[in-house]
Amino acid sequence: MASEATRAAPHGAQRVRKGLLLFFFLLFPVVFNFLSPYLSLSGAMQGAVSGSLLFFGLLLASSLFLGRGFCGWVCPGGAVQELCFAVNDRRVRGRRLDWLKYLIWVPWLGLIAFGLARAAADGSLTVQPRYLMDAWVSIDRPAQFITYYLVLALIVVPSLLVGRRTMCHAICWMAPFMIVGRRLRNAARWPALRLRADPQQCTSCGTCTRGCPMSLPVQQMVAAGRMERAECILCGSCVSTCPAAVIRLRFGAGR
Repeated sequence: MASEATRAAPHGAQRVRKGLLLFFFLLFPVVFNFLSPYLSLSGAMQGAVSGSLLFFGLLLASSLFLGRGFCGWVCPGGAVQELCFAVNDRRVRGRRLDWLKYLIWVPWLGLIAFGLARAAADGSLTVQPRYLMDAWVSIDRPAQFITYYLVLALIVVPSLLVGRRTMCHAICWMAPFMIVGRRLRNAARWPALRLRADPQQCTSCGTCTRGCPMSLPVQQMVAAGRMERAECILCGSCVSTCPAAVIRLRFGAGR
């Protein structure tokens, strides 16, 4: 059994994580355009690599080493959804929702690739980090809050109606970039942030599964000795809630 000091440390990490999520949620109006799928597509159709598309590229690059850590520790949309736990903390069951986001992502990314390829072919391709932006602050006029609140509704309503982080499972346009990056990382087997577990020490209490914000069957993952899941956001909630300190978040090689 782990000592009290050992068990207390991950809980401190969760306070830090939730504090970071709250901080970046407060910054959401500032960075809103850099997370916009519309600006990426609109820019590509005009032959411009927008700031949002550059950011999505950074997400892909970061996932090679940090997986979906952005979702668990930084994403403003993730912060909003975890606030919704106070209203609906129901676990999202089944994996059908997980595939819905690809029905959005694949054609959207295909159109972006088409627009950029066309611009590159005729020599008009440009890089415009502030495409359709008057300033680096995204929401700088009252009228822009209409779009902002519509996007918030897109995030909040599914979570309130269905359950934990539904938007992450079903309609997030950013998650596939990180899932693809993590698959590339796993194929290369280079060092990255990963969950590790010791099945022999597991008491099968199910606390980790109940506490997972992405509704993953963490106890089954521990028993199988395979902690890798596409929907895992490396939030460390399972690490914090495990009373036997069976699960760890470590940087290393492997799968």
